[in-house]
Amino acid sequence: MTIRSPSPQRDRIVIIGAGFGGFQAAQSLAGAAAEVLLIDRNNYHTFVPLLYQVATAQLEPSLVAYPVRTKLRGMHNVRFLQAEVKRVDFHHKLVDLGDNLIPYDYLVVATGATFHDYGVPGVAEHAFTLKSLRDALRLRNHVLQCCEQAAFTSDDQERQRLMTFAIVGGGATGVELAGALAEWLRGAVRRDFPELTNWGRVVLLQSGSSLLPEFSQRLGNYTHRHLGRLGVQVHLNAKVTACSDQGIELSDGDAIAAATVVWAAGVTANPPTLAQPSHQKAKGKLALRETLQLVEHDNVYAIGDVAYFEQSGEALAGVAPAALQQGVAVARNLRRQLASESPRPFRYLNKGRLAIIGGYGGVGSVLGINFGGWLAWLMWLLVHVVYLPGYRSRLLVLLTWVQNYIMGDRALRQLSAQTYFKS
Repeated sequence: MTIRSPSPQRDRIVIIGAGFGGFQAAQSLAGAAAEVLLIDRNNYHTFVPLLYQVATAQLEPSLVAYPVRTKLRGMHNVRFLQAEVKRVDFHHKLVDLGDNLIPYDYLVVATGATFHDYGVPGVAEHAFTLKSLRDALRLRNHVLQCCEQAAFTSDDQERQRLMTFAIVGGGATGVELAGALAEWLRGAVRRDFPELTNWGRVVLLQSGSSLLPEFSQRLGNYTHRHLGRLGVQVHLNAKVTACSDQGIELSDGDAIAAATVVWAAGVTANPPTLAQPSHQKAKGKLALRETLQLVEHDNVYAIGDVAYFEQSGEALAGVAPAALQQGVAVARNLRRQLASESPRPFRYLNKGRLAIIGGYGGVGSVLGINFGGWLAWLMWLLVHVVYLPGYRSRLLVLLTWVQNYIMGDRALRQLSAQTYFKS
């Protein structure tokens, strides 16, 4: 069945994906002279940078999942459809939902990224990832179950395996998760499971020669030292060659027994299935013009992790600020096209980068100034509160952080995924 526009005299803009870029584009098109339809498999927007805090019991899931329809209230030309996109047909200008077809005049592809296992055997079957709320809850429940089992096993070797948490990837996600897990083990787990006081072990493996390669070498070294003080065992130049339910194997022949392996070693683009091939770049990203339009199609845009965009000879990193700026730029260009004007080139304004390490430590690079310590930690917290959608979420997250960091109180309880998801 083909779902027609309720306003056939107006152009229809379809946006696939309610991540940072797609969600921002939909909001920026409020009041435009077109019908806007935002499609996503979930009816909430996930604040991905805080998923690791859900996984480590710092935040509850509802605080990082904002209802899409709530944000779109009052935007009379913007509608939301919860559905799974099966295929996109550029030639016939159709989005295939399996049981329905959605015609469009303009299309925005903002389908994000998925984890990249680099062909390492066993990763897809045995490693955890952190790309969705389901992922975070699965990891959280698994870690707690490991603690419950370890507390009552008499086998020291098995107890050590259960209490070893290996994180593969020394970028921001891996570093932030390693620091949070180390704090959790030293705090709440130690209080609730006193018999496990000396058993918790966090191992961070990085294939390169430095942590946080997107920052300077000095900040990478600072991060290494800070994590060491938290008790994290950092292995540089460590390449994982296999993963199983017993742990991981390394290229030098060593093996690490671990009941929990988290894969944070990189992502690859997650474009929808295309009826016609499109020019793709590194890691499956869609090739773009400087206006964010696809190379082959004037009426199709791509933003965020699914898009390959170069600026000053370098590929734009897949970070939330870039996706947000692209969302605004695409909306602006679509308005120009609706008015029969030419789209304008996109320029990303890099305001800097921040990463939190744990233990009141962080690193930052802002306006060419590199710094680390509590100031970077505080700036990270404030920036993420500002970017959170919804005043209620911002207030509750801020209050939760005050409780966690000042009182050191985290609730250790398992949350069933069925509490939040039907499937």
